[in-house]
Amino acid sequence: MARYQVIFAYDGTCFKGSQRQAKSRTVQAELERALRRLGWSGQSILMAGRTDKGVHASGQVAAFDLDWRDTSEAFCHALNSHLSSDIAIRSVTNVPADFHPRFDATSRRYRYRLFCQPVRDPLRERFAWRVWPLLDGDILISPPQALLGTHDFAAFGSPPRRGGSTQRTIMQAFWQAQGDEWLFEVQADAFLYRMVRRLVYLQVAAGQGRLPVDAIAKALVSRIDLSAGIAPASGLTLMEVTYPHIAGLEQPG
Repeated sequence: MARYQVIFAYDGTCFKGSQRQAKSRTVQAELERALRRLGWSGQSILMAGRTDKGVHASGQVAAFDLDWRDTSEAFCHALNSHLSSDIAIRSVTNVPADFHPRFDATSRRYRYRLFCQPVRDPLRERFAWRVWPLLDGDILISPPQALLGTHDFAAFGSPPRRGGSTQRTIMQAFWQAQGDEWLFEVQADAFLYRMVRRLVYLQVAAGQGRLPVDAIAKALVSRIDLSAGIAPASGLTLMEVTYPHIAGLEQPG
C-alpha cells in the first residue's frame, strides 16, 4: 500500500462543486468512483481544498492510499480511462505516507478571467465573465497593490469554519490585459469562502466607476461593509497548490 498524489484538472460547469455531496455530481465523487474501479477501497480521498459549483481547476491536488503494482504512468492512464471528459489526471506521483494535500500546502493560486463586450459570447462565457460597461484599466490595476501582505479580509469573505480566522496573507495579486480580456492572478496562503470572486467583483465595480477607488484599501483597515455582489463562478480557475520541497513530491504548475 502506497500513498499517491494526483494533480488534475476539471471543467466545473456541470459539477455541483468539488466536495462530495449525497445526491449531486461532484469532482470528489467522480474521482472516487473511478478509483474504486481500480481497486481503491478507502472511505474518502484527501483534497487540497474545495471549489464551488461552476469553478474550474487546472492544478487541483488529491491524495489517497492504494495498492498498485504497475508504474505511475500506467496508473494515470488507467484512471483517466474511467473518468468523464470534463475531468483529467495530469500526473500521479508516489509521496510520503503522511502527506496531506490540504494541511501541507503553503499557498494556492487562482486566476479569474473576464472580457469586455456589450453582446454575449457563448464560446467564451463558459470560462469567463462578460463585463460591460468598459473598464478603466488604470483603476483596475491600482487596487491589487493594497491587497498584498497580511490583512483581515472579513469584508471579502467568510472563514471555512464558524468562528475561524479571517486573516490571510496574499503574496501576489495583479491584473493583466489581453486584448478585450483581463486576467486577475492572486496567490495566498489560503482563501476565505468566495474571497477571490468577491475581490474581483469589487475591483470591477471600481473600474466601472461604481465604487470609490480607495474603498477596497479602506475596507482592509476598517472591515466596513462594501456593496453586495460576487463575480460569477465561471471565470474562476484554481491554477495550482504549492508545497514545501518534500522528497518525491511533485509541484503543480
